[in-house]
Amino acid sequence: MNRSIVPALFVAVGIAATSALSAPAPQAQNNRYFTMPLEKDPTREVGLQSVNMPPGAGNQFHRHPGEQWTAIQEGEITFTVQGKPPQVLKAGEYNYVPRGSVHRQQNLSGRPARYIEMRIFDKGVPASEQMGQ
Repeated sequence: MNRSIVPALFVAVGIAATSALSAPAPQAQNNRYFTMPLEKDPTREVGLQSVNMPPGAGNQFHRHPGEQWTAIQEGEITFTVQGKPPQVLKAGEYNYVPRGSVHRQQNLSGRPARYIEMRIFDKGVPASEQMGQ
């Protein structure tokens, strides 16, 4: 190999590696179907949304002002409640997140994942609060 090409190859590989490391993490895409007042309790609202989570995507630890149910439709999601071992949920499985539970969802698999969430939250307050690691 030509000696002048070798340094250029190292530079090209370094640039490619740096670009890959600094590339933004994949993001989940939410599709909200509805949010409406909860019948007989206008201080709360119920909502339904679907989430498409590509491989490597996820969220940080957070909590909600209400309850959340998650049902996995495709792939698998690693669900972690802060301070507890992670739980891998696969298609057809679901979980319940009580009010105020600090948790996160991640797609640590190499395949896309899809799930639906039903939420019953307090009305007029932010839907989630980010928490530290």
